[in-house]
Amino acid sequence: MADHDEAVCRQVDGGMTRVFELFGKRWTGLIVATLMPGPVHFADLRRAITGISERMLSDRLMELAATGLVVREVDAGPPLRVSYRLTEAGRAMEPALVELGRWAETYLVEGGQCPERFRK
Repeated sequence: MADHDEAVCRQVDGGMTRVFELFGKRWTGLIVATLMPGPVHFADLRRAITGISERMLSDRLMELAATGLVVREVDAGPPLRVSYRLTEAGRAMEPALVELGRWAETYLVEGGQCPERFRK
């Protein structure tokens, strides 16, 4: 058996790095979660995510579209309306987001602190 350098064995996986480069940005996970049930118009998406600015929402949606997780669709109207929906790749995030939600309900209380009973 070959010797392994402990530092090499502890390096973060490339896939995990890519996931957190995208989902580590504020608002990205909330946008994907809001789109999970189906397409949402831009204005409705903005109202659903408390605190996000139009500019930030637009920027995050462009990033998600560039990665292939979201599709922008234009309804010529009148009135002209823009909606966004998840691609197959975006919808594939659902099990992970559901598990993260369960984890948060169990281990995070208001304010993001882990309850004393779970600290070790």
